[in-house]
Amino acid sequence: MWVVKLGGSLANSPELPRWLDVIATAGAGKVVLVPGGGPWADEVRAAQIREGFDNRLAHRKALRAMEQYGKVLAGMRTNLVPASGIAEIHEVLRHGQVAVWMPHDMVVADPSIPESWDVTADSLATWLADKLNASALLLVKSLQVDGPQSDIEDMIRRGWVDAAFAKFNSGMHFRTLLLGQRDQKTA
Repeated sequence: MWVVKLGGSLANSPELPRWLDVIATAGAGKVVLVPGGGPWADEVRAAQIREGFDNRLAHRKALRAMEQYGKVLAGMRTNLVPASGIAEIHEVLRHGQVAVWMPHDMVVADPSIPESWDVTADSLATWLADKLNASALLLVKSLQVDGPQSDIEDMIRRGWVDAAFAKFNSGMHFRTLLLGQRDQKTA
């Protein structure tokens, strides 16, 4: 099983349909798709500044933003099926489909996950990959990844992953890969 985090920055990109084709075809029965927050999370950031609510509420609203993007993705391909928990994810995969993770309930139930902007879909995808005993984590983003794969500290410095990613990814048994624009053939 692979966990694939599909960046919210791809929401309005011409790359999105190509990624969904690869995921829906090659990932059937073996991929759990983690949606980023995209424009929905951007709206939560703007609302937090505008309205002044705390990071706890912002984090929970951002989880719902991920779910909104996930529902959009599931609506774009028939074999992408929303799933909220581990048992539901396994059931979707058993039916030869791609599970689209709806993270809110699982994440809120784990008090060890900090409720801040330091923890985004990148770290949550790592957390889920660990829970599922995945063999790989692919982070798909709308950026140009040139040359050899960056190490995690470099990805954080470049702003490619969130500030908590190194902590969440530390000691994991699965391979973590960062993929960017036009890397669908690599996946």
